[in-house]
Amino acid sequence: MTVSIDIGEMAGNARAGMDLEELLATRLLVQGNSGSGKSHLLRRLLEQSAPWVQQAIIDPEGDFVSLAEKYGHVVVDAVGTEKDLQMIAGRVRQHRVSVVLNLEGLDADRQMKAAATFLDGLFDADRDLWYPMLVVVDEAQLFAPAAAGEVSEEARRRSLGAMTNLMCRGRKRGLAGIIATQRLAKLAKNVAAEASNFLMGRTFLDIDMARAADLLGMERRTAETFRNLDRGHFVALGPALSRRPVSVKIGPVETAGRGGTHKLMPLPDQPKEEAKDLIFTRSADEEAPRRVRAPEPVASTSDVLTQLSGAEDTAEAEIEPAASLLDYGEREETIDKIIGEILDEPDAAFQPIASLYQDFQVRCRIAKLAGGAPDLQAFREKLSVARAGVEKGDVDDSDWKQAELIAAELPEDMRGVYLLLAKAALAKDPCPGNIEIATAYGTRSPGRARWLLSHMEERGFLVCATDLRGNRIVTLTDLGWQTAPGDEAAA
Repeated sequence: MTVSIDIGEMAGNARAGMDLEELLATRLLVQGNSGSGKSHLLRRLLEQSAPWVQQAIIDPEGDFVSLAEKYGHVVVDAVGTEKDLQMIAGRVRQHRVSVVLNLEGLDADRQMKAAATFLDGLFDADRDLWYPMLVVVDEAQLFAPAAAGEVSEEARRRSLGAMTNLMCRGRKRGLAGIIATQRLAKLAKNVAAEASNFLMGRTFLDIDMARAADLLGMERRTAETFRNLDRGHFVALGPALSRRPVSVKIGPVETAGRGGTHKLMPLPDQPKEEAKDLIFTRSADEEAPRRVRAPEPVASTSDVLTQLSGAEDTAEAEIEPAASLLDYGEREETIDKIIGEILDEPDAAFQPIASLYQDFQVRCRIAKLAGGAPDLQAFREKLSVARAGVEKGDVDDSDWKQAELIAAELPEDMRGVYLLLAKAALAKDPCPGNIEIATAYGTRSPGRARWLLSHMEERGFLVCATDLRGNRIVTLTDLGWQTAPGDEAAA
């Protein structure tokens, strides 16, 4: 079956058709400087072909997500791990769903890695799933650069390899590459050379005009015509378009991107003084600057010794055992309160365990704690949990008991860190940063936090992964819980 889609009109009001089946076999290259109408052309092509063929769009700026409402494309945001994204790409081919891979918000390095992972997932699908698909890559010079740039060599190599596979070997797998670029000179030649169809728009640099003329088989002296093209006008050539170069005006589209062309608007008319107030006065919906509270005075060593000696002089100073479950509950509450008071003091979380335990014993004697102070091992465990702050907030008792049982298999000073991660996973909160994890362990070193996670991972308690935005995700293997992505550098 031959399907021809309408992309606009040629000279003499003749319709410009594109043979969709021929396009699937021969691929397409679109070139045009910023403002030439390149994205408008891609949108027209996608809208016209949406009912006929599956589509996947690599979208670095999030311009094509608007196709989802009218044409049913599924927007795939580049979150999660690379393994997640590759599995999604496999399901896309399996279920023949049109998708937009939204890379907005990622830096160039991560955009390249995400695009490479997704394209590899499409490319590696089983032979039974090689259905025809248009794979549109906007700003292709980002993903197949002609020369090394500021991105890492690993990202450039992976992305260029995936783009080369798409354009060179994708046809047998049903993948028809449509690549669009602002600069032909910045696009890898082996990627551009695999296209047999061309739509060349307005361009101003001599090197790009000369290369466009070469691709279209035009004489070099006629390359100046690309400088004079209007917005939305392209020169078309290729088996799916025309056997000779023809000028095409791209037709209208039904959806709109989120960027668009910015129109001039008059500035608001307001007096100078009012304008100053708008700039320098905080509005009602803005958050007020936070004030740093002064630390409360801490009792000196002599004050503590005086309190202790006074307590010993009283008749009630003798330690009595806990007589009932009620007394035991009050005892635990008192212990937790004392540990909390210790940790409220500046830098207490980073003091040696021996110093903290000595202070704890003194405070227990002052409080006349029934049953006496717990031993060092029990204190270490309670301190670890208190440092992590895991007893704050509402959690399900049964789930939390499971977490506590698993944490008990770790050394006392690591249990609080595990429970800190468990609390974040149970609440679907972002993974704690290295500083928070280090503080829960009693150190200021972010490197120590990374070592802790690696140690727990080696022992099978958890699995660490990094999503495509560089955020950390921790999965607690025994519980099956997973934190939300979190910035490991967060304070």
